[in-house]
Amino acid sequence: MSLSQYATDGLFAPVQIASVLQTTCDEVARTAGLGLDAVQRKARIGSSKTQRRLREMVEILNKVEPRFGSALMAYAWYRSEPLSGFSGQTAMQLVRGGRADDVLDYIDAVDAGVHA
Repeated sequence: MSLSQYATDGLFAPVQIASVLQTTCDEVARTAGLGLDAVQRKARIGSSKTQRRLREMVEILNKVEPRFGSALMAYAWYRSEPLSGFSGQTAMQLVRGGRADDVLDYIDAVDAGVHA
């Protein structure tokens, strides 16, 4: 999926993300580890923390979408599938804990055949 579907005016837009994933901005905030205020107030949407978390979530979804066939299925995996080697935590839980790089490394390892 194109990054432009998730962005408006050069920023990751919670409304656009929610639209593509057929969910609410509140749910986008929760799954990215942000408060509701971060996705509702214009000044907070543009903050580096909000943009970083939204970018991390979108980057992970884009990376696994080809494997699952749709953004919705990738989003379901992101929220609910425990990752081996991370004490049963999901990608969402790891991102919320500031470990998006670990999720991306895990996906790369699975793609390389290191993890099953």
